Amino acid sequence: MPEAVIKLEDVWKIHKLGKVDLVALKDINLEIDEGAFVTIMGPSGSGKSTLLNMIGCLDFPTKGKVILKDKNIANLTEDQLSQLRGRIIGFVFQEFNLLPNLTALENVMLPMVFQKTPVEKREKKAKELLEAVGLKERITHLPTELSGGERQRVAIARAFANDPELVIADEPTGNLDSITGKKIMEILTDFHKREGKTIVVVSHDPQIASYSKDVINIKDGQILANHQQGAKVLWSK
Repeated sequence: MPEAVIKLEDVWKIHKLGKVDLVALKDINLEIDEGAFVTIMGPSGSGKSTLLNMIGCLDFPTKGKVILKDKNIANLTEDQLSQLRGRIIGFVFQEFNLLPNLTALENVMLPMVFQKTPVEKREKKAKELLEAVGLKERITHLPTELSGGERQRVAIARAFANDPELVIADEPTGNLDSITGKKIMEILTDFHKREGKTIVVVSHDPQIASYSKDVINIKDGQILANHQQGAKVLWSK
């Protein structure tokens, strides 16, 4: 039986706006298993970005628990959480978030620097990843010398740099045309199939959801429905 990479137990996220409480997430109970491919769908303002931050351990819940590989993140120091998150989770962002003064190769190597990977090993790994996403001939190019699709492929290679168990992609095709977006999703799907990586994609596009095995719909901070395989919605009693 696959184990859960990430669990959310009775999770609420409430923002204080003066005297008003803005509820971003309401009583979320969710497990995402190793090897799952999940799409989180929802309109703007539905809470999907807040849910993504919880799954990615980028934020703490107001109430409830976020458990990453059997560790309650609330019990970890900032350094412990940073190290654990860096090993287990890779991120792909809509805006690419590449450092403009670094080459494609250097951008992919960067997460390995923070994990203290030896120089030779990180350079070898970065070259292999860039070749895997079809950028073997572009490794010395700066982000400004790459197309949007190529920059997103560098971002995907970077997300897999530390061999994470879970990769989270936030609207990974949002700034791309449909043909380029299709190529990006095929690359993510290939990593999922070839290496058994757990993939969580956040999107508002039904076409993107068609690539995944599980779809979680969220509206007004609550999960509405899902197709259960590798993502279990554990409804509160």
